[in-house]
Amino acid sequence: MSQVTDFPPDWPRAYGDVDVTARIRRSCEDFQVTELLGFDPQGDGEHDFLWIEKTGQNTAWVAGVLAKFAGIREPDVGFSGRKDRQAVTRQWFSVRRPGGAKPDWNTFQAEGVRILEVTRHGRKLKRGAHRANRFRIVLRDLSAPTAAVEAKLAIIRDQGLPNYFGEQRFGHGGRNLRLAEKLFAGRRVSRNQRSMGLSAARSYLFNLVLERRVCDGSWNRLLPGDVANLDGTGSVFHVDTVDEELESRAARLDLHPTGPLWGYGPLPVAGDIASLEQNLVERHPGLARGLEGQKVDQSRRALRMRAVELAWHAPEDRTLSIEFTLGRGSFATALLREAVRTIVGESAADSD
Repeated sequence: MSQVTDFPPDWPRAYGDVDVTARIRRSCEDFQVTELLGFDPQGDGEHDFLWIEKTGQNTAWVAGVLAKFAGIREPDVGFSGRKDRQAVTRQWFSVRRPGGAKPDWNTFQAEGVRILEVTRHGRKLKRGAHRANRFRIVLRDLSAPTAAVEAKLAIIRDQGLPNYFGEQRFGHGGRNLRLAEKLFAGRRVSRNQRSMGLSAARSYLFNLVLERRVCDGSWNRLLPGDVANLDGTGSVFHVDTVDEELESRAARLDLHPTGPLWGYGPLPVAGDIASLEQNLVERHPGLARGLEGQKVDQSRRALRMRAVELAWHAPEDRTLSIEFTLGRGSFATALLREAVRTIVGESAADSD
């Protein structure tokens, strides 16, 4: 019953096609991510909080080796978000410490993993608890002088960019969407597979709505009937009419229009916006009805993201180092694709 083909789609860009290519992830050090938690651990409590740097390892694997070392069940290890594998990433993990012997983290060893700090907290670290992620990405072997990419980055800094879900959300070749289709067809899947499938289905439908609004030029401005999001927060409100104040706040990236994270319940938008979203989603009734049947609550996500403290410099010829902060749930790959076509790997000879 597959409804999605030609994956991944080349979602339309807000600022036109890009002709410059560049190589990313020539080494893990070229792609660095630092989690910004948004709160300070209490220093006491039932859970060890570990500030960990991992290189070339995925987050779930690290959680597993932490659980094994501590002699606890893997579900008793918490983390806020999955971070890139082919990268150097720094993030928090929580490890529940029930009564009995306590692990000596000074003796912990795992390939590609370093514990940088140990403290305590009263609660397990839950998914989505962090506030943002700070990125440092090096683009190498640019096919043109860096000025062409820098011009696009300046526009992104000033005007924001479409908040697409990155292709990693959908799995290689869209396999996570296939998980969703299996789940909705009544097939048995694991808890982790269910989570990935539901997330992929919602993300795909959201990207379809964002795609349409990029094409009609309304992705970065509020329209009557929209639900607006206050930048950097989960706060949303309905827009009946758009006045000069709302236009001004949207122009300075304080407010963003939103799109649907599809699920059970009525659409909160109205008028032409409601018709647009409903009509687009109805083109994939299996995904939409499946999400509703799983009782996933309807919610909203900003159509635009703001790259905070976006800066760049050229340390050498045809090389560009970029740093920026994105809010929780936004993808660095969505930013990169607006400025450059990236090639992953060692040799430029591998490119098309």
